[in-house]
Amino acid sequence: MLKKLNFSSRITFILKCLLISYLLTTGLLLLLSLMLYRFGLSEKIVSICIIAIYIIVTFFAGFLAGKREGSRKFLWGLLMGGLYFIILIIVSLIVNHGMKDISGSFFTILMLCCGSGMLGGMIS
Repeated sequence: MLKKLNFSSRITFILKCLLISYLLTTGLLLLLSLMLYRFGLSEKIVSICIIAIYIIVTFFAGFLAGKREGSRKFLWGLLMGGLYFIILIIVSLIVNHGMKDISGSFFTILMLCCGSGMLGGMIS
């Protein structure tokens, strides 16, 4: 019974971390869109900012997960970065109605999300 409760609380915590990270992503993307509207940023700067948002948010999620778990922090950070990326891809597939518009930087974004989540877990 104790193991089920522990497993259940871990799943709940992971879902809370993912929810917080996606709310933070939404806020930062809204801020970026305001800056785009206000200052007329170029497409290159917007792309760099979007990647930076992914890195910051997965770092934060990995940091939170590593802080709570205490052991194997890098694995928990890696898990958070990977789950963040998986949800990102699923939403992208739903919105784009298929694989045709998935960018060529698929594996780069995967490595950035997983790596920054793992780094956040290690630093915690």
